[in-house]
Order: sequence, then C-alpha cells, then structure tokens
Amino acid sequence: MNPESLQVLLVEDSPTDARLFQQVFLRSSVGKWSLEIAERLSDAIGYCQSNDFDLVLLDLQLPDSEGLDTIAQFNQAFPDIPIIILTAFDDEELALQAMAKGAQDYLVKDQVTTYLLRRSIRYAMERSQIVQRIRDSEQATLKALEKEKELNQLKSYFVSMVSHEFRNPLTALQLASDVILSSGHQLTPEKKQIYARRINTSIKNMCHLLDEVILLGKVDTGKFEIAFEDMNFQEFCEQLISSLSFSDDNKHPINLSCHAVPTFLKLDPNLLRHICTNLISNALKYSPVGNEVNVVVDYLEIDNKLIFSVSDRGIGIPEAEQSRLFNTFSRCSNVGKIQGTGLGLAIVKRCVDLWGGEIQAESKVGTGTKFTVTLSVGSISTKS
Repeated sequence: MNPESLQVLLVEDSPTDARLFQQVFLRSSVGKWSLEIAERLSDAIGYCQSNDFDLVLLDLQLPDSEGLDTIAQFNQAFPDIPIIILTAFDDEELALQAMAKGAQDYLVKDQVTTYLLRRSIRYAMERSQIVQRIRDSEQATLKALEKEKELNQLKSYFVSMVSHEFRNPLTALQLASDVILSSGHQLTPEKKQIYARRINTSIKNMCHLLDEVILLGKVDTGKFEIAFEDMNFQEFCEQLISSLSFSDDNKHPINLSCHAVPTFLKLDPNLLRHICTNLISNALKYSPVGNEVNVVVDYLEIDNKLIFSVSDRGIGIPEAEQSRLFNTFSRCSNVGKIQGTGLGLAIVKRCVDLWGGEIQAESKVGTGTKFTVTLSVGSISTKS
C-alpha cells in the first residue's frame, strides 16, 4: 500500500541510470510523490539537512564513497531515513551485508520495474517503522531500567539516612530516660530541666524529619494542595526566628528586616514554614558560631509578590556543585562533619515550585550564600 505523499532522494552519479530511475519512479508514483537527485554522498547529506526526505535510493558506487561504507556514512548522519540500495548485480550476500549496515531493501538496476519499485518502497517504509518502534522500545526500556536503578539507590540512601537521623535523637532520649529513671530523685531542678530540654529537642528533631518526608511524598505525588489564609507575616517570621534561635542556642544573631510589607497577607503557612525553616536552618548550620544571618523581606505591591532573602557568611557552595543544589539527598563536598539529610533544599524547591514561585542562589566558597525566593501573594486581606 503506497503512501499518498512521498519525498524521495535518489543518489546516483550515472546520468543514464538516474534518468532510468526517474522514468520508473514517475510511472510508479501515486498521489504527491516527488524525486530529487544528488550525484555525490556529500550532496545527499547536504540535501537531507535542509529537506525532509521520507526515503533514499542510494547507489553504492559514488565519486566520494564506495561500497558498504556509503550506507554506514549516510545511516550515521540520518538513522531515521529508510535506505534502498541500488546495485549493478543481484548479489544476495552483498544485500544481506547492506541490510546489516542499516539498509531496508535493495534493487538491481537493470531489473527495476514499477512493481518492484513500489514493493521495495513499501517494504522499506514498513521495515523502517518497525526498526524505529524497536529502537523506541529499547530506549524506553533503558530509561525504565535506569530509573529503577536510580530509585533503588534513592531508597537505599533514604533508609540509611533515616536510620542515622533517628538513631541520634533516639539514643539521646534513651540516655536521658535512663538517667531520670535511675537517679531522678537525686537530680536538682536545674538538671531535670536540662534533661527535659534534651528530650524535647530530640522529639522535635524526629517530628521535623517525619514532617519533611511526608511533605516531600505528598508534593511528589500531587497530593498536596495550597491553602491560602490570612497571616501576619512579620509576626510569623519573628516567631519562627525566635524558635530557630532557641534551637540554635543563640549561637548566631538572626536579623529580620521587613520593607513595606502589609500587616496581613494571604499565604500558605505550611509551605511558607517549610521554605523559611529550611533556608534559615541551613544558614545557621553552615555558618561559624557568632556569624549573623540576615533575613530581608520586600513586598512588590504592583506585582503582588513577596520577595525574601536569607543570607549568611558561612562555608559557601562550590560552583561546580550548584547545578545539583536542589536534588534530593544532594550534599556538598565541603560540608565536612556537619550533619544533614540532603532533603532541606529539595523540599524548599518543591514547595516554591508548587507555589508557582522562583528561587535563586548566589554563593561563593568561604564567603557565604544568599537564597532569594519570590512568591505570589493571594488577594490582600482587608483584615486590620
């Protein structure tokens, strides 16, 4: 069954053979068939770069290429264009070798008829489609295998990370519990307060990790929905910073500066909390003791956007590793013994993307890092 529209390139350096094929082609054509002629392989490759040919009739003996290498060169340049080779002899072994090199069929020059040409074109097109489907299937299979391998690696890393991150707070809980149970009556009120604080911190750390893992799963599976509500943004930031400073034992000053920010905004507090907590926590974690962390917030009334940045003077991020900064479980090579899960920035990026916002990072090793987040704000609340 012949296609109604077919653009064919004939690569033949013999004027006599070219005219013969042109006549047979015209008698064989059905619908909108067209034929272009090239005399050299280099010309044929040039034509194919500027035109969409459906099929090539290729002579094996050309001025700039001979034998099976002609097929290999053309097929390397255009693997998706079916090839019918033209040969002077009915050589089955040569035909099989040509097919192995990438040709779909072959024609003997002095035996070409309209019937043979139509049949060869049909077979070549059908075989090409089958080869393409096989190639696509192979690529899909390879991608699936690579994805499965990647998922298995992520699962293995995840199990290892969670085991490690839970072991430390659980160990702290057990030690504190053992001390209280064995000698609680001997402890001063101050000591009891210290152990209670350790227990509370360990529980909070585990709950925070669980919350982030659950959030990551919901976002990645599309089960998380944004819920805007009235928020006093500056109050939200002050409470968050106070909590983070307490967890940090006030080792780093955290400076908050809000410029022209309305008292009440419609925001998603859950997403915002994860974004701000991870960015500020990272700034604290990777900064030397005593170095300040700056949180600057601006509001663009015209665009109804909230822009806030978190900057530090910490260890910085190597330039070569900044492209994978937001990948899950990705940690930089210069973190040393500083503990972390590799989830924080991945969660920030997921939350910002879910919001439809933008995040940018500027960093230099030994100088510090600055993250800037831009988020659209819901309709301004009239609440006073």
